[in-house]
Amino acid sequence: MFLLTQYTKEFRYNLRLATPVILGMLGHTLVSFVDNIMVGQLGTAELAAVSLGNSFMFIAMSLGIGFSTAITPLVAEADGEGNFVKGKSSFKHGLFLCMVLGIALVAAVFLAKPLMYAMKQPTQVVDLAIPYLSWVAVSLFPLVIFQAFKQLSDGLSLTRYPMYATFLANVINVVLNYMFIFGKFGAPALGVVGAAVGTLVSRVVMIIYLWFLLYSKQQSKAFVTHIKLFALSKKMLSKVFNLGVPSALQMFFEVAIFTAAIWLSGMLGKNPQAANQIALNLSSMTFMVAMGFGVTAMIRVGNQKGLKRFDELRRIAFSIFLLSIILAVIFAVLFFTFHQSLPNLYLNFDNPTEVFDNLEVAASAATLLLIAAVFQISDTLQVVTLGALRGMQDVKLPTLITFIAYWVVGFPVMYYLGLHTTYGSSGIWIGLLAGLTVSGVLLFWRFHVLSNELIETS
Repeated sequence: MFLLTQYTKEFRYNLRLATPVILGMLGHTLVSFVDNIMVGQLGTAELAAVSLGNSFMFIAMSLGIGFSTAITPLVAEADGEGNFVKGKSSFKHGLFLCMVLGIALVAAVFLAKPLMYAMKQPTQVVDLAIPYLSWVAVSLFPLVIFQAFKQLSDGLSLTRYPMYATFLANVINVVLNYMFIFGKFGAPALGVVGAAVGTLVSRVVMIIYLWFLLYSKQQSKAFVTHIKLFALSKKMLSKVFNLGVPSALQMFFEVAIFTAAIWLSGMLGKNPQAANQIALNLSSMTFMVAMGFGVTAMIRVGNQKGLKRFDELRRIAFSIFLLSIILAVIFAVLFFTFHQSLPNLYLNFDNPTEVFDNLEVAASAATLLLIAAVFQISDTLQVVTLGALRGMQDVKLPTLITFIAYWVVGFPVMYYLGLHTTYGSSGIWIGLLAGLTVSGVLLFWRFHVLSNELIETS
């Protein structure tokens, strides 16, 4: 019991630090949740179109968000050392690189739009997805800039501020979605495009409000003012770049495997694709909780690295692992319990022309949620451990591990079971489970070995 209390005594502080991060990330997912529910009222083809369009966005967002995470451990380490100059330099160079990356990602998504027609997706779905993607692609640029400021705020342990900005953005998104999807309050009825308009405006507001909050806090004001954005150091650019690129690839490999699930589901038809979108959206919300603890691990491990307290680094990391796994088990039980009722939130059973499609989608999504319940634990383990490794600025071997787990193990399983057996959509998600499990086990092993080495050599 004494040994266990060494970890459980950290639970309260871990929760206090993680909760705003989790709520903020859930806020991002809520944008997608609201989009899906509102668009789902238009029909299953429209819901599948948002799913297809967002699959391109997920890939681009993974690179932008993943790259921006390089800022947090650098700022957290500098904060632990009490070195303001180093911390601001890390943020400034990270912000510059995020802006450059944001422009490149917007251009890449626009250039990739014609690929939709070559992906054997339903023509009706692609025709709806193209205009939606055109609008939502532009929102990538403000999103990546917001992420740079968010990572600064997290690195300073000011995790509440991004949460506040995200909450405000969600309110704006809901109102604008209602107006522009359905044509309310004098606005034009734009259908799926209306969801993209709400997303774009809300992301611009997020940046403005988060900057204002950081400007208003004495601890962070100097970080966000007098930023000489083009007075750059080659050494610091290289440091952020070398940490950001592997981090971006780690997130890309994981997001890309889920995106592959969307595309493979589309090859099975619009109803399997819509069911996949429902299960993915629900599991994404619980994943945000794990992501929040991953950020907490990155912050706290980064602080201890700056202090060179490696025994504490390991103990604190394990306390975060334990707490997040407990919560993952709770979510697994909830998914098992409510797997049949949760998909009904997304579908309009009062529409007589869609009733048979909706019943098929609901049944398929319920089965996928059973599989999602199982991978709650492995998914949580891999993302929280990955956060701890980023806090230690160990990114190269974890990048290789994520590639092997998702693309050497996970993708072949999901491709074969999904398209060449009677498992269909369930086979695709069994492949996801395999990849996440391998990733979780190998990343945990990496942290165990590396943290022990730091203790032994200190």
